Amino acid sequence: MFGKKSCSLIGAVHVAALPGAAGYSGAIDQVIATALSDAIAYEKAGVDGLVIENMHDVPYLKGYVDAETVAAMAVVVSAIKRECRIPIGVQILAGANIEALAVAHACDLDFIRVEGFVFAHIGDEGIHESCAPQLIRKRAAIKAEKVLIFADIKKKHSSHAITEDISLIETATTAEFFRADGVIVTGMRTGDAPPPSAVSDVKGNVTIPVLVGSGATPDNIADYAKYADGVIFGTYGKYDGNWMNKVDPERVKRLVAAAQKQQSN
Repeated sequence: MFGKKSCSLIGAVHVAALPGAAGYSGAIDQVIATALSDAIAYEKAGVDGLVIENMHDVPYLKGYVDAETVAAMAVVVSAIKRECRIPIGVQILAGANIEALAVAHACDLDFIRVEGFVFAHIGDEGIHESCAPQLIRKRAAIKAEKVLIFADIKKKHSSHAITEDISLIETATTAEFFRADGVIVTGMRTGDAPPPSAVSDVKGNVTIPVLVGSGATPDNIADYAKYADGVIFGTYGKYDGNWMNKVDPERVKRLVAAAQKQQSN
């Protein structure tokens, strides 16, 4: 997808609050313009792909979103798709995976990021159950097989006590068995880096791509580039390292340069 064999960098576009969310400004044109500005900044700084997320829609609904959110995300994503020439994916929080698939298919995107794909976990919003059966069937039904599914495993911002007896590796292998196209390993929260050993362990036990989903910086990218097929980042690439801020092109360039250094070694 990303045109390279080594670890790819995927920048996260954190869309401002959309219609229906408590923080929505009432100006959808400004929401689109801000998201597009961040997407273009990422692309110019040299990232390999983008993932577009409704990160500012807190507090999130659980397992679905309303029609206005789906419509707004489709409009935002379409604007970015028209201007950017790198692979693009979408995630709709929290766990609105069917809706994300619909947006991705309608907008001709390349992938979706999915939470709650296999097993159950307790998120900020409550209990999320596996969506794999419904999501895989829906993808087949609407002929959206082009849209790859990258599934979070033991995801951040969640308690996994109810699956404490299921290891990270077992979760990854189950996700592969249930037809995920890639798995994502994260830390405990946004901006928190997972142990490189966890990424290595997963990579050694599945045949599908393994991505890192949080905490990448120029200081640790070498640890991940040894094992991961891709790294999704947002926090480091923002001004002052704050995910709520706009994209800082210079910080993104530093991460890109650090990743390229590893690829040339």
